[in-house]
Amino acid sequence: MPKKDSRAELIRTLETIDQRLRWLSAWIIHNANHLRESRDGLKVGGHQASCASMTAIMSALYFHALRPQDKVAVKPHAGPVLHALHYLLGNQSLDQLKAFRGLGGAQSYPSRTKDKVPVDFSTGSVGLGVAITAFASLVQDYLIAHGQLPEGEAGRMIALMGDAELDEGNIYECLIEGYKHDIRNCWWIVDYNRQSLDSTTADRMFRRFDDIFETCGWRVITIKHGKLQREAFKRPGGRAIDQWIDDCPNAEYAALTYQGGAAWRERLNADLAGDKAALDLVASFDDDGLSRLMLNLGGHCIETLVDAFERAQDEVPTLFIAYTVKGYGLPFQGHKDNHAGLMNPTQMADYRASLGIAEGTEWEPFAGMGDNSAAALKAFLEPFRTKLTHPARTAPAIAVPDCLPVPEGAEQSTQAAFGRILLDLAKSGHPLADRIVTTSPDVTVSTNLGAFVNQRGLFRRQELKDVFAGAKIPSPQKWAGHEAGQHIELGIAENNLFLMLAALGLSAPLFGERLLPIGTVYDPFISRGLDALNYACYQDARFLLVATPSGLTLGPEGGAHQSINTPLIGMGQPGLTHYEPAFADELALFMHRAFAEIQAPHGGSTYLRLSTRVIDQQPRADAAWEADALAGGYWLRAPAPGSRAAIAFSGAIAPEAIAAWEQLADDLPGLGLLNVTSPDLLHRGWSAARAARWRGGRRERSHVETLLAPLAPDAGIVTLLDGSPAALSWLGGVRGQRISPLGIDRFGQTGDLPDLYRTYRLDADAVVEAMAELLLP
Repeated sequence: MPKKDSRAELIRTLETIDQRLRWLSAWIIHNANHLRESRDGLKVGGHQASCASMTAIMSALYFHALRPQDKVAVKPHAGPVLHALHYLLGNQSLDQLKAFRGLGGAQSYPSRTKDKVPVDFSTGSVGLGVAITAFASLVQDYLIAHGQLPEGEAGRMIALMGDAELDEGNIYECLIEGYKHDIRNCWWIVDYNRQSLDSTTADRMFRRFDDIFETCGWRVITIKHGKLQREAFKRPGGRAIDQWIDDCPNAEYAALTYQGGAAWRERLNADLAGDKAALDLVASFDDDGLSRLMLNLGGHCIETLVDAFERAQDEVPTLFIAYTVKGYGLPFQGHKDNHAGLMNPTQMADYRASLGIAEGTEWEPFAGMGDNSAAALKAFLEPFRTKLTHPARTAPAIAVPDCLPVPEGAEQSTQAAFGRILLDLAKSGHPLADRIVTTSPDVTVSTNLGAFVNQRGLFRRQELKDVFAGAKIPSPQKWAGHEAGQHIELGIAENNLFLMLAALGLSAPLFGERLLPIGTVYDPFISRGLDALNYACYQDARFLLVATPSGLTLGPEGGAHQSINTPLIGMGQPGLTHYEPAFADELALFMHRAFAEIQAPHGGSTYLRLSTRVIDQQPRADAAWEADALAGGYWLRAPAPGSRAAIAFSGAIAPEAIAAWEQLADDLPGLGLLNVTSPDLLHRGWSAARAARWRGGRRERSHVETLLAPLAPDAGIVTLLDGSPAALSWLGGVRGQRISPLGIDRFGQTGDLPDLYRTYRLDADAVVEAMAELLLP
């Protein structure tokens, strides 16, 4: 604990930083909206009010409580405060700030991959940036338990959040999962300004938050009153004012905040009439002083914040509820419409003048401070320039075997083959296997991860015995939980799966230790966690997503379990390469590539769409097909030059495509049979090739153009897959050839495969009929 004098000096310095951050964040936004040329006439935005409510919290956190090993997810709308903070440190450029929300400038919301200042976690999709810190804490515990990170290097995973984010369901899904896994070293700091985008938030919710978080094992520290308020409450009449604040509805408190001291006085005098001591206390302040007192909430009082952070110096997960005023210190503080509000030029000029900043010096980091004060602040900030600039860490690559063994069997499903490939890896003792971490939302067994878990165990910080095994009750699942386990079992919440994959997939840049995450999920339920999947890819988290079973091929499970649009999700999601293997050897090839891509400097994540359907495997004369399969497609039956027809298919529907080819081959000599292993890669390559000429590059033929080149210009192509036909129908645009797309475009129903394939036109007869229609004169 610092001595009294040095502590007082620290508080004064942090208060100065608070003021500078509030000014700079407001000016960054003002410049983007009022001074920079607007060529499209659109409002740029930037949330000045949301920044103002966070500056004291971020000052106390970053310049007192934060340690080098700690990681922070910054509230999305406080992004300008983060940029202002690094500008004070000399780590952010003036050009970046002047281009805020412009092309190549500081991003609207903190971004790991796009911002030039250090960002630990991207934020912007509300609530996800909060929840990922809990999963990052779990990843840190995993690394410590496996001897890959010293216990003494454990950092806190910290989320700065707006109180409206507590309305997000993913917060509570995450909270429950964190409780089950006994997370630690996690802080969530709530900017409790009691306003959301549209209105003020519901009254008395803070007590519910206390209950919810404490039930889940969190410590709750409420930072409600600042030093001025606490001192006033000790005076005669002070308890009455304290109680009045507690009882005042959020909307009325906000309105009085906006109206100012005279309104506070009128309201307090009316509500406290008859309490002479309270009225005398109110009368002892002039209007400005009374307003200052009523706005002295804990989230704006540096000394109160510092004390609160110092009370949590252990590993217990902690929720800080910091009471604040939205737009604190700005002309529209407390106004219900201030979320997207902007100060006009006159208001900004008045604000600048109140700080003693001369016109034309607005961008100077220490403008208006005076030479001595500026020099003192620079000296204070200097050590933080490197302390708060921890670049993304690197981790050595984990060797990948030359190839993954292909499971034996003339008939196999890709789902079963996946489980066998992982089991072989688990038994191999290869270093790659030791870095694999699997996870699944309560579908571990039904997605064929069970054998890997039997071999490698569940991860638990405290030992979890297999009670059934101990009682000698027969079960194929032998699940013991221990620190060496490599499977993280999740509850049935897909959002948590993708946040877990995001945290595991960032282990190298966050902690300097590489993990190879594999997550399994039912393919139709990807959509439940799609926002979190997009969030994971946006910040370049690396993982292998295995989705199975897929499509109408589930049969008896019915329409609710039959995926339709997931191939389109795979095609449209940046940072994620989608494959749909038909055969076990393709699967082994794609998994091998996925392990390499996870570790490649410019790699990414992979999504495999698998099936429970057992089909005949294809004999291979050699490995010549592999390169084309990795690029997105290969000819299972090569077309003759100038062929007038071809069938293109993806995935488990292969037997129907092959059967149709066999029926048509005699009547259509040279008929081709194209196995599209990745509509995603084919389409991406075609688009890139077309864009190259517009970007000044040399136009090279894409893989799909090469594949289709042997066909006649007017050839007919029937496409077939157990999913949206749009995933393959675009093939007709590559060379202007005619297309008849078959697939699923409506909800399925229960049934066996012959009935379902016939009903939804996925059988061989449907292909033959479609081909006949295409080739009619």
